[in-house]
Amino acid sequence: MSPADQLPVGLAACDCLTPFGDAAATATALLAGRCALELTPVLGRDGGDLVPLALTGPMDETLPPRWLPGLRRMAAGIPAAAWGSARSPVIVTSSNFGVGSLYAFSRDADPRHLAHGTPFAAVDLLRTEFGWGEHVHVFSHACVTAHLGLAHAARLLHAGLADRVLVFSFDFVSPFVAGGFHSLKILNGGFPAPYARRETGSIGLGDGAAFAVLTRDAAPFRLAAHALHNEMFHFTANQPDGAGFATCAGAIATAAQGRSVWVKGHGTGTLEAGRLEAEAFGRHFPSAPLTGWKGSLGHTLGSCGLVELALALAALRGGRIPGTVGGAAPSFTANVALEPFASAGFDGAILTSNAFGGAHAAMLLTHD
Repeated sequence: MSPADQLPVGLAACDCLTPFGDAAATATALLAGRCALELTPVLGRDGGDLVPLALTGPMDETLPPRWLPGLRRMAAGIPAAAWGSARSPVIVTSSNFGVGSLYAFSRDADPRHLAHGTPFAAVDLLRTEFGWGEHVHVFSHACVTAHLGLAHAARLLHAGLADRVLVFSFDFVSPFVAGGFHSLKILNGGFPAPYARRETGSIGLGDGAAFAVLTRDAAPFRLAAHALHNEMFHFTANQPDGAGFATCAGAIATAAQGRSVWVKGHGTGTLEAGRLEAEAFGRHFPSAPLTGWKGSLGHTLGSCGLVELALALAALRGGRIPGTVGGAAPSFTANVALEPFASAGFDGAILTSNAFGGAHAAMLLTHD
């Protein structure tokens, strides 16, 4: 991390969209231990094995794209500004963009799907829909994508290149995406149990979108630091010794020194990555509860960092942090929080995400 990464930026607004609704509704559902995942044919209308998916509607792509109505509803909560101007740029983060539309085109050859099937076309549709100007930055790096967008926004603010930045993220499951994870055997018939010590790992996938407005102005909630590390070890796997997790955890621990924090982990339900993450953050934050919410919401892929930031903020406002929904004893480490806990006594939270090939990200959220 550079010195600039230690300068806090304010969170002026933040919300998300999940199958449960907005951030407040979703936090309430997580506190109640509700699960949005349901066994669903992996290829949508084409059938296939049943796998756990958390969807906001039918998975098969529509015209206009099925993700647009939900994004319209969510975007109604974005504070008005000249978004897309030089001083108020937009950062769009996603790992899927309109890939579901490309898959739909491959099935029915309807050329209308091509109008929003690529990242450029999907972002151009959003620009038109929401009236954004030309200053729109696009990030896509698997499941750390939203973290990269938030870190980039902070750097624009630190450098005085922007007054405020809108980070906007969306990932919706398509048969193409679900089928790909199913082929790796990690999306299977089992429901995810994040950080649980068991014989077979499994994940769920979920629809999710979120936004955050970052500013240099003072705010009750702040992103105080970012840690980013990429092992570049393998197409999918991490270094077996956990060095990448340890490097990222150590960097964000330095930034959080002196604070009492809890940790929102990545926690997808995979075994090796879950164990390595729990052990690394257990070493650097031995007294911090570790929780994760993908056992309820599924993995929202490139948007998970921003979706779960919005949920953390909603939980902090309510005074209680959801436990690890879907988790079970025995856990990989003793600090895994299976039940909700009070936020009182903490003055910060560490929010993490990890991606294929050993990409790691963490950010420090602080509050008054």
